[in-house]
Amino acid sequence: MLQIGNMPQERRALHVLNRMAFGPRPGDVERVNEIGVERYIREQLDAQAIPVPLDLVRRVGALGTLHMTPVELFETFQLPVQQAAGDKDAQKQARQRSQVILQEAVEGRLMRAIYGPRQLQEVMTAFWFNHFNVFGGKGLCHLWAGAYEQEAIRPHTMGRFRTLLGATAKHPAMLFYLDNWQNSAPGGAARRGKFEGINENYAREVMELHTLGVNGGYTQADVTALAHILTGWGLRKRGQAGMRMGAMQMGAPEMNARAMSAPVLRWLGGWRPRRPRQQASSPGAQSDQYGFYFDPSRHDFSDQVFLGRTYGGGAGIAAGEQALDALAHAPATARHVSYQLAQYFVADNPPTELVNRMAGRFEQSQGDIRGTLETLFFSPEFWDQRYFGAKFKTPYDYVISAVRLTGVPDITNYRPLFGTMTLLGMAPYAHETPDGYANTREAWLNSDAMMTRLSFAIALGQGHLPLLAPPFETGGGGAPFRVKFKTGAGGGGAMRESGLPDNVFGRAKGLPMDQPDPAQLEAALGGHLSAGTRDAIETAPGQLRAALILGSPEFMVR
Repeated sequence: MLQIGNMPQERRALHVLNRMAFGPRPGDVERVNEIGVERYIREQLDAQAIPVPLDLVRRVGALGTLHMTPVELFETFQLPVQQAAGDKDAQKQARQRSQVILQEAVEGRLMRAIYGPRQLQEVMTAFWFNHFNVFGGKGLCHLWAGAYEQEAIRPHTMGRFRTLLGATAKHPAMLFYLDNWQNSAPGGAARRGKFEGINENYAREVMELHTLGVNGGYTQADVTALAHILTGWGLRKRGQAGMRMGAMQMGAPEMNARAMSAPVLRWLGGWRPRRPRQQASSPGAQSDQYGFYFDPSRHDFSDQVFLGRTYGGGAGIAAGEQALDALAHAPATARHVSYQLAQYFVADNPPTELVNRMAGRFEQSQGDIRGTLETLFFSPEFWDQRYFGAKFKTPYDYVISAVRLTGVPDITNYRPLFGTMTLLGMAPYAHETPDGYANTREAWLNSDAMMTRLSFAIALGQGHLPLLAPPFETGGGGAPFRVKFKTGAGGGGAMRESGLPDNVFGRAKGLPMDQPDPAQLEAALGGHLSAGTRDAIETAPGQLRAALILGSPEFMVR
């Protein structure tokens, strides 16, 4: 029995499920109480040892675009758009085909968050994507946001921070989103078109947001120096020699067809990519299977002074790797990352003593994320009674936790969940600025957002959400899936791209969804409802009781 902190034992199972997971599913509280909170924590910290149900493996595996590299996604979905230049109808059809990429990315993310047993890994995947945010609505990022999560984020959620930092820095989604693919030596031989000189966007954000933090001790001169060091880091040109394509080779349509899901094949309508021409690479060039390419002809080989250290111009790409090393292992990075983790898992204003201990573990372990999380989860602050139910759920947390609590089996239509997150201002892959979505109460608690949450609670609590309808690209009460981007937290801002049913919460054709049993919902929460909420439930009509639990003050927090 875990004795750390002053939180009552009867609250600990629900607390750990609300923080390390997206809330309990039916039976989870009982299981955690049975095996003990400490064992549950250690199981979640060793995610790879947790078996994943074969059905979930099969369903995620059927999302073919999640298993395509950025190069393959470009060749399969963007190249037809370019080749159809001058034919508006053909271009429109080609763009519509590409909608399946973000559709499957959303499905895969929500599916694993709702049904996956490796809950901490899912929480950390969402956390790190938000930390290293890319906006799926910017240019080619709509092709690559899902691949970015799959390739640069998910494999490194609890590994070394330096590995995670490097994977995000080199991924085509980040290179395109923060414009480092255009970052070129001023006045160099490759100065042409979009490669007109130094672009500081990534250099600034990697220090301010990803590593050191806004008060991390760097100057504008450091931003400029880092931008020079990272010149030449970009995207591989189509057909460039040495392009390793991973498991599926472009120009082998039969392999691509086998890897694609049925929706992908329907969208493609029989189109297949052509084999690219092979072109020569520059001496010193480097590339990887995901599309990163270091182009020496765009690199600035002059010496640079960055964070007090001189980086020799002759080092080429190695200078950029050394700069990322310095950022990953800086004390300011340890503090910044530890603060962000403590804010998400403990409190909007996390205890300084906890942040300091986490930063110490981060530094001592050379950025071991798992070790830093272990320090957090076994701290007295994490188990302080003051922090039970102290975090207001973000829209993403709320929607997923509500569906998990009801135990809805085998969702086939994820559009109502995506639509609700969109209405609440927190759709996956849709945050425009690199700072990511906020996770504090102040950002999300407002009257309009609460009305939307209550509408969702009523629809889910009465069994009216069409979650068992046909997949949203083939029917189920609305237009084909399109990402709907909204600016501003808490539901404010302008909307672009409709793509949702007129009534997100309305009925649709398909299998009827059972109305959740309010007694089972309360049991799944371990009975942790206030006397006032219980009184309201007991006096309400039967068809509203489940909705009252899902819309209760106790369920709005974690």
